[in-house]
Amino acid sequence: MLELRSITAGYDRRAPVVRDATLTVHPGESVGLLGPSGCGKSTLARVAALLHAPDEGRVVIDGEEARGWRHRAPRAQRTAFGVVFQQPRLSADPRLRLTDLIAEPLRANGAEHAGRVGELASTVGLSTDLLARRPHEVSDGQLQRACLARALTLRPRWLICDEMTAMLDASTTAALVGVVEDYRRETGAGLLAVGHDRVLLERWCGRTVEWAELAGA
Repeated sequence: MLELRSITAGYDRRAPVVRDATLTVHPGESVGLLGPSGCGKSTLARVAALLHAPDEGRVVIDGEEARGWRHRAPRAQRTAFGVVFQQPRLSADPRLRLTDLIAEPLRANGAEHAGRVGELASTVGLSTDLLARRPHEVSDGQLQRACLARALTLRPRWLICDEMTAMLDASTTAALVGVVEDYRRETGAGLLAVGHDRVLLERWCGRTVEWAELAGA
């Protein structure tokens, strides 16, 4: 279970954007977090993925409290998460070919990547010829497919999708949501999907939480 307990977080301790927020995601569950732009939901998602240290509160992963953030998090906790952000061009190194982008987590953790990149590319709908291209040579949708493949490389137990489809057309949105759902059903991974599109989240997720429902938010 992924538990966010009484989280207060932000970028200025005097003015936190998240106040005393509590949220739980069970293994295999898909939870939507619905809220307007700028409300703090992306900050809470980053805390959940161990990418941002909260000012107060605790993150508990499978019964064990988080023991660090970003590169200081223990490998077993850090690699339990796969994260897809809203803007793929801000989360992708422009110097890397897509094949290297997808393989980043594998190389960083000393894992064998032969065959894994091709398997994931096929899963997310990227043709082989696109793998040799760099981010500026592909569309936003193609790059987001590569970013989703990167998020799945280490077979995470928890997926955090922060406005993953906000910049995509309807067909690409449907395709990527389908990939996430197939992965969740096959592996029992839990999903936290953050967004402001009520229709999408309610169709996608088994449970949708309104930002205003979080204590103190």
